[in-house]
Amino acid sequence: MRAEMLTAVLALVNPMSLPRRHRDLAERPDDHQVATLKARIETLEADIAKLEATAAVHRGDFERERERCERLMAEVLKTTAELTAAREAAAQIAGELAAFQARHVSRQVFRRRAVFAAPI
Repeated sequence: MRAEMLTAVLALVNPMSLPRRHRDLAERPDDHQVATLKARIETLEADIAKLEATAAVHRGDFERERERCERLMAEVLKTTAELTAAREAAAQIAGELAAFQARHVSRQVFRRRAVFAAPI
């Protein structure tokens, strides 16, 4: 049983792999079938060539877009660094302004105290 199954599978895969007595039983394609298959192969090869050309165009588009994306990302990173530096500078200026205002307020408080503490 197992040998028969193996023979049947081999016949489906490759009739030429069968033993000689089984090979003769395998159906051989006629000239019309061969011509039809050759025409189909030529059509498929032409389709493959078209698809390869289309893939080359898409590959070129992809490369251009990738380079564009890399340039834009570099610009985003540069702008982010500039923004961070600007925020740090603004925070420093805000701190200096707060310190200046605190000194100015403390001077006014000191002057008021001096006025109230002056001898009459």
